[in-house]
Amino acid sequence: MTSHQPGPFVTAHTSNQWSSGICDCSQDVPECCFGFWCFPCFACSTARKHGECLCLPLLDRFGCIPPITMAMRVSVRRRYGIQGTICNDCVYSTFCGICAWCQMSREMNLRESNITLIHSRAK
Repeated sequence: MTSHQPGPFVTAHTSNQWSSGICDCSQDVPECCFGFWCFPCFACSTARKHGECLCLPLLDRFGCIPPITMAMRVSVRRRYGIQGTICNDCVYSTFCGICAWCQMSREMNLRESNITLIHSRAK
């Protein structure tokens, strides 16, 4: 008698939208507080979590539009297939910088930890 055991399969968050709004800190209050009270440290740790150079966000101080924040936002959107425009990324990066970094961090936390292994047993 041969028994076939189905293997595990993986499910993950695959939406093409941001999982939280730009000012939706209710999902992760400690992280938003860290971003608000120590923004340079928070931005650097978020860049590192994304796989970029730790000190890259510190270069944002040299422009009218923060190029690093905007580039990171575009990169996060592309990595996870999130719809959006460079125009929106530019506006959020320029006028809502801390909130944009918090949203990117929340998205990375959710998308990287939202993998579930499911086993089913044959009887």
